[in-house]
Amino acid sequence: MLCGVPDLSVPLLDFEAAWSSARQVDGWLTEAQARMLYDSARAVAPGRVVEIGSHLGRSTIMLAASGAAVTAVDPFPGDWRYGRSDTEQRLRSHLAGAGVDTRVDVRVATSRTTRADWSEPVRLVYVDGKHDMWSCLDDLRWSRFLRVGDVVLVHDAFSSLGVTSAVLCDAAITDRHRYAGRTGSMARFEISRPALRDRLRVLRELPWFVRNLVVKVLLRLHLRPIARLLGHRDTADPY
Repeated sequence: MLCGVPDLSVPLLDFEAAWSSARQVDGWLTEAQARMLYDSARAVAPGRVVEIGSHLGRSTIMLAASGAAVTAVDPFPGDWRYGRSDTEQRLRSHLAGAGVDTRVDVRVATSRTTRADWSEPVRLVYVDGKHDMWSCLDDLRWSRFLRVGDVVLVHDAFSSLGVTSAVLCDAAITDRHRYAGRTGSMARFEISRPALRDRLRVLRELPWFVRNLVVKVLLRLHLRPIARLLGHRDTADPY
């Protein structure tokens, strides 16, 4: 497979400059999560980072600003509830505005289709694609291109029923992904054989996941004051 080759001669941005651009882009990524993305990508730069699900580019900017070569995979379906017919164009505009567009190879395709023809080493995978269990489990298969010690980051790992189900299923059967903690709903997995304690650490996140589900229900019932009692101050679902 001939992969797009970003221009890595473009100077990278420090975290503050990158976040200043990224925070202006609509999306569901906290500053602490942006820091996790940036630091994780910086640690493997100029190696290849694969992002599954780019939307408008908030996370893509943080990954590319690190100095890594980024492949952003998103089919940009027009019927997706957060998408529009011009989502791809808006993504590219945001990348250009942040000065990182030459570092990003945008693939307008599904994760599975892109992975089927992939042959290059990857140093970091960020999963934020479709949130049903089967799609997330399929996206986690990108880890086969990583080496021991590399990282997989999964957004909404403990705030989406489908993604959480995938994470629990993977934790039960995997011999490759070791759970290393979370920042908000973003979970970090390292490529390493997990011990029993690593699998149990995933289960210990379930109370926080249940809290997030309760918050979602409260928001849909327009009971934001009660959601605030649970520590949720945002108008959006927990992320």
